[in-house]
Amino acid sequence: MKAMILDAPGGLDRLRLVDRPDPGAPGPGMIRVRLHATSLNYHDYGVVAGRMPTQDGRIPMADGAGIVEAVGEGVQDFVAGDAVVSCFFPDWQEGPPRIGDFSRVPGDGIDGYACELVVAPATAFTRAPTGYSHAEAATITTAGLTAWRSLVVDGGLKPGDRVLVLGTGGVSIWALQIARMMGAQVVVTSSSDEKPERARSLGAAHTINYRTHPEWGKLVHDWAGEGVDHVIEVGGPGTLAQSIDAVRIGGHIGLIGVLTGFAGDVPTATLMSKQARLQGLIVGSRRMQTEFVRALDDAAFRPVVDRTFALDELADAFRYQESGDHFGKIAVTF
Repeated sequence: MKAMILDAPGGLDRLRLVDRPDPGAPGPGMIRVRLHATSLNYHDYGVVAGRMPTQDGRIPMADGAGIVEAVGEGVQDFVAGDAVVSCFFPDWQEGPPRIGDFSRVPGDGIDGYACELVVAPATAFTRAPTGYSHAEAATITTAGLTAWRSLVVDGGLKPGDRVLVLGTGGVSIWALQIARMMGAQVVVTSSSDEKPERARSLGAAHTINYRTHPEWGKLVHDWAGEGVDHVIEVGGPGTLAQSIDAVRIGGHIGLIGVLTGFAGDVPTATLMSKQARLQGLIVGSRRMQTEFVRALDDAAFRPVVDRTFALDELADAFRYQESGDHFGKIAVTF
């Protein structure tokens, strides 16, 4: 089979396409999956860029979507021919979080899905949403489930809620679409003149250019009347103060990303006065993904895939991600 591997110490120029042995037939409790797509995430970029060191020769990419070719003894959830999608935490089946690192995350601590075939435990996959292409399905593993968990599982999103989404990357656009599906109103920040119009076409009620308006938190608060109920905080220390300004008293901030750095000052007095809940999270469990997929089966929208690359163009796909020109998700199909 063809596989993309990463030579130590990492870097986009150290990705290369190789031949690997066929993984063979699945054993008890395992499934054999013919993979057809993956999608890019900030975490994947951290690994391939060498910022998050991994084992020499690692197959990258946490997201994988494809078709079950065979099932091992005892597998009940799948049959050959089922469309499936991988889980970010293959060992976190359900219940509260028990994992705080990436030692068992595909594409980081273990081999990922930038390859044509994989044999893995059946519990490392869920059913893909009905009617989704493989590229669309691959976007739910990391970005989609992160947005779902923050808004629905942790945040208890309900119709009429007001949601602030930072930027127009994969998690943010998924959050916009989920919020609209649930009947919430959404405001989106961006530094672009063109992307806000695309966000509005997906149902955003309001957009703010954060470069033109550096104190955008107060503008968001005023737009919502008494502040927003939920914030999808993907920026980290460089944006958190504004997000706290934007949230209502007793609101919820999902701390998802670190795009502006790994540490910084937190306006603790303001956070305390807002009595807001600041919830850190990393993706979610298999049970959460199963429930997410069930919701998507009845949804009237599809995820936004900005651009698709071939497997041997994986480095180019990451270079496109580096540019920041994408809107939604970037996929690789094979």
